[in-house]
Amino acid sequence: MKRFLAVLAAVVMAVSVVPVAQAAEGTELTGITTERLAGFDRVTFQLAGARPTVTDGRAAGLEGCGSGKPIDATGAEFVEVNMWGANAHSYTGPRAFETPGLGNVRSVTNTCDFEAHLAFGIGVAKLGSPYRVSVQDNPTRVVVEINH
Repeated sequence: MKRFLAVLAAVVMAVSVVPVAQAAEGTELTGITTERLAGFDRVTFQLAGARPTVTDGRAAGLEGCGSGKPIDATGAEFVEVNMWGANAHSYTGPRAFETPGLGNVRSVTNTCDFEAHLAFGIGVAKLGSPYRVSVQDNPTRVVVEINH
């Protein structure tokens, strides 16, 4: 009887956890665009799927999420954007690039694509530059605007 209850508990846990993990993996990065606008630069991450949970912050440098090893990228500091419930497994575009035509943004660098955690570091030239992060729908986009 104990063995039966243990097996039953394991099956119930597997059934309840697997759909959540599959749903989290479903939001895919499809494109990254950058543009210079009056007063700010915009970096847009285009996604196919549900709206991810997004967190952001500043960092002096970038490191890989799995290894913790430093990642070389251009910028006096970085705006880190974390998208939870998203991935770039099928994304074929650039994962790290310079942005010479922008006013303050110097680079965009992928720092994580692991277990439904997608992250990018956006290198900026001016320390402490004000920025805004928003998530938009139809289509799903994470938009980062960094003042010049």
